[in-house]
Amino acid sequence: MVAPDRISLNTATVRQQWNLRECIEGCSRHGIGAIAPWRDKLAECGVDEGARMIHDHGLRVSGLCRGGMFPAADAAGRQAALDDNRRAVDEAVTIGAVCLVLVVGGLPAGSKDLPDARQQVQDGIAATLEYARTVDMPLAIEPLHPMYAGDRACVNTMRQALDMCDALGEGVGVALDVYHVWWDPELDHQIARAGARNLLAFHVCDWLVPTKDLLLDRGMMGDGVIDIPHIRRQVTANGFTGDVEVEIFSQDNWWRQDPDHVLATLVERCATVV
Repeated sequence: MVAPDRISLNTATVRQQWNLRECIEGCSRHGIGAIAPWRDKLAECGVDEGARMIHDHGLRVSGLCRGGMFPAADAAGRQAALDDNRRAVDEAVTIGAVCLVLVVGGLPAGSKDLPDARQQVQDGIAATLEYARTVDMPLAIEPLHPMYAGDRACVNTMRQALDMCDALGEGVGVALDVYHVWWDPELDHQIARAGARNLLAFHVCDWLVPTKDLLLDRGMMGDGVIDIPHIRRQVTANGFTGDVEVEIFSQDNWWRQDPDHVLATLVERCATVV
């Protein structure tokens, strides 16, 4: 059972219905203790105003989504990514986020060189980490399902993410999203390997069968095939004490529902099936 105060609302869950102010006020109405803004929602109201609203409502910030997207076809593109990630670090600091979540990026335009893309990711995180350490902002690599290797994230397993953490050192960990890693036969072992030091964020939703869209048809917890309680027990047993962040992309279902109903449902599901 996850109590409402230990839930974090990722703003993607109601991105079509609410702006950031409405998300924050909705969390307060439903007793949800934390929030995880996406940067577009933060930009709509301004970073300083977003930080003020979050603080005024007494919410924790489990993470800022997102930094990353490091690989590019040329040096100018790679530098632009580094510049944007530095801005993202500053935004995460301003709102008091636990970490900056990194969706690392896929193949550069015209490339089929996956090892090179992964090296660009590691180099980009290393460069960003130099600055992030000076402002004490942890970076959380989020491994994405292999179906996204070409365009969104060429880091696809907890093992790959943790190998990068080992190579990069202090200040970088992982964001574990059950949607992306539930299928991995090494998952329990890699969670144990990560431990409290490297488990920075824990995201939940469900995998629907059949799924209509590989990006925009995530399920509410309990509606799909992921053994979420098992994964949560593993992260808890290995030292994760942070908020359980609900992140649901659902263009044909939950994004069309009354947002207060969405929040009431996720609170109920966190109490019964998470």
